[in-house]
Amino acid sequence: MTGRLQGKRALIAAAGQGIGKASVKAYVAEGASVIACDINLAALAELSAVDGVDAKYLDVTDGSELHRV
Repeated sequence: MTGRLQGKRALIAAAGQGIGKASVKAYVAEGASVIACDINLAALAELSAVDGVDAKYLDVTDGSELHRV
């Protein structure tokens, strides 16, 4: 990878599987630090083991939680 996102920070919601998980991995591979959010605790535990990822529980359907992240 090219390191195009070195020094950048990204917030990715629905990061536990599918496109969200692939996005987390791609951003980290390009040098970004990522806040990965999801409601799936098992998926978040897996993502938290990846260097450069700060995995957090977030239910985006609950507006009051958005201020917590």
